[in-house]
Amino acid sequence: MAIKVSIQGYEGSFHQVAARQFFGGDTEVIPCATFREVMKIAANKKESNGGVMAIENSIAGSILPNYTLLQKSNLKIVGEVYLRIEQNLLVYPGVSLSEIKEVHSHPMALLQCMDFLEKHNWKLIETEDTALSALHIHKKKSQHIAGIASVLAADLFELEVLAPNIHTQKDNYTRFLILQREEVEIKDANKASINFQTNHTQGSLVKVLAKISDEGINLSKLQSMPIAGTNFKYSFHADLEFDNTKQFDKAMKGIKPLTEDIKVYGIYKNGNNH
Repeated sequence: MAIKVSIQGYEGSFHQVAARQFFGGDTEVIPCATFREVMKIAANKKESNGGVMAIENSIAGSILPNYTLLQKSNLKIVGEVYLRIEQNLLVYPGVSLSEIKEVHSHPMALLQCMDFLEKHNWKLIETEDTALSALHIHKKKSQHIAGIASVLAADLFELEVLAPNIHTQKDNYTRFLILQREEVEIKDANKASINFQTNHTQGSLVKVLAKISDEGINLSKLQSMPIAGTNFKYSFHADLEFDNTKQFDKAMKGIKPLTEDIKVYGIYKNGNNH
């Protein structure tokens, strides 16, 4: 039976590419308009086997509202995917560069490809989703409109890649979290995501970080977030990389007296193998 996961965006979006990369090519996706909806469906066992959610981009940085969604949910991180974001100019089969009058895509995708687009005198139209632009071209058999989207969108909607890899920054990666309801024992796990508040003693955050470092653990991410309803109190999201889970367990034991409300989001395999 195919795995079914919720994603933000439409079929052909980079979320679907990430889902296929993690679960396999026959993965079914449930497209959602918002990340909140992604989490809601991922948490419902009648609807899905989990969800895929973007959490940060190498150029744009962290998607802060998604850290908050993670904090409020009971979903567990069971894996991650680092996906190189490659944008392509897609057209209805047979359409040439000289016939294009408009290019449709998400504002971020248009921005990512501005160096290429400025060489042409095309009208740029912002849409809500890269893959949706591709779908519209397919449905309308558009002869004068091009879209910017993934190769997967081209495959799904039978479009031609007229110009591949038109994005300016070639090293543009998005990190996606794989979320499921139950924590699964992952063999060779070497990464964990946690959230904690420090207690109110002086220098407590420095002490927490020192304990983590003492165990030979690499802190690959530290994100502070204001705690709602408090005056300038923060919780911290941390991504920790280690050689084995014993290191992690030892570090957790060491930081427990220095922290409040510590929560482990998941212990999983580092997906950063690009």
